Amino acid sequence: QVQLVESGGGLVEPGGSLRLACAASGRSFGNHAMGWFRQAPGQEREFVAAIKWSGGSTQTANSVRGRFAISKDSAKNMLYLQMNNLKPEDTAIYYCVARYGWTVIHRPDLYTYWGQGTQVTVSS
Repeated sequence: QVQLVESGGGLVEPGGSLRLACAASGRSFGNHAMGWFRQAPGQEREFVAAIKWSGGSTQTANSVRGRFAISKDSAKNMLYLQMNNLKPEDTAIYYCVARYGWTVIHRPDLYTYWGQGTQVTVSS
């Protein structure tokens, strides 16, 4: 049983930083892509960033590039999202995701495993 458990969300002022973490368990993720999506109220799920578990290649959405960084600790089966210079439009539920393969990684329907999500609110 694969489990993805997010942590690290919260309320932060504009310009602030948060670091999300995702604890992954239940299988080997060697040939998987793991990443983050987000969903704001009334909007569709949006790709944020992904990392190739074997090798470490990454992709990041244009909307967060230069502010967000995805990383992993393979030994601990942990995934991270460092979010800097947060903006009110970054407010959303952030989901940790995983899927086999490394193609069309921005499509949410291709991800097999989803965490429960963690709320990030950027507001003064």
